[in-house]
Amino acid sequence: MARRAFLGALAGAFLGAAAARAAYAAFTRRPPIGDAETWDRTNHRGEPITLLEGPAFVAGAGAAAAVLPGLPVRVRAAVLTAVVGSGALGAYDDLYGATSSKGFKGHLSALAKGEVTSGAVKLLGIGVTGLAAAALTSRGPVDTAVNGALVAGAANLANLFDLRPGRAIKVGLLTGAPLLAAGIWRDAPVPVTLAALPIGAAVALLPEDLGERAMLGDAGANALGALLGLAASVALGRPGRLAVLGTVVALTAASEKVSFTKFIAGNPVLNRIDLLGRRPVEQAPGN
Repeated sequence: MARRAFLGALAGAFLGAAAARAAYAAFTRRPPIGDAETWDRTNHRGEPITLLEGPAFVAGAGAAAAVLPGLPVRVRAAVLTAVVGSGALGAYDDLYGATSSKGFKGHLSALAKGEVTSGAVKLLGIGVTGLAAAALTSRGPVDTAVNGALVAGAANLANLFDLRPGRAIKVGLLTGAPLLAAGIWRDAPVPVTLAALPIGAAVALLPEDLGERAMLGDAGANALGALLGLAASVALGRPGRLAVLGTVVALTAASEKVSFTKFIAGNPVLNRIDLLGRRPVEQAPGN
């Protein structure tokens, strides 16, 4: 029976959602660093928005992982390493990063000129974090390398989608749902719990994102991707992991040449999903 996995999914989703909402409420009253203005940014409409959704996702997912029943010690440590490490590095880039260099090419070009950008620090740091998390759940150096690349690559890719309201979360749901369904079908409680945790936390924060009151930023998007990458590394066999990693690498490489926003807007199905739940372009906040 899939009862254990189903209960694991419920526990992961519920605790992730409850902790993320509690963290968001707490951070909007008292931000984790600085004051509210420290986290204020301007969105794609030119309107003010807060990045506090990201720290709320990180804190909520981390707190839920710390208390979730049924997770082996090493898996729990891997989750905390992935979410806290990628989230902290993303927050560093959110608060102190410069926008003059973007993407792998931009950061590597700056590095070749002797300039260490905040993005380069984040990319290297997330790579180390991904390997550290993978080492806790993998068997042997080859699996550790594959899984570490998957965690780090997914963390970076999720951030590339965080350009419009709800987009990164929707991508997370679309990629996490098959892992969740497969784990329930196979009655695999640990992989199911790992997939349900970020899904629950992300869904709980989705109204703020779609309402254009807040956004994940690098902190939240990196953490969301890292957790889904970790869930995939635990749930899938090596062929499946290599296929997912290849897809992540291909999409990341494509992002250097193609605008995801333009590609999505040009595809009727993807555009409809992208616009689902968002307010019209001409609608002002609160209307």
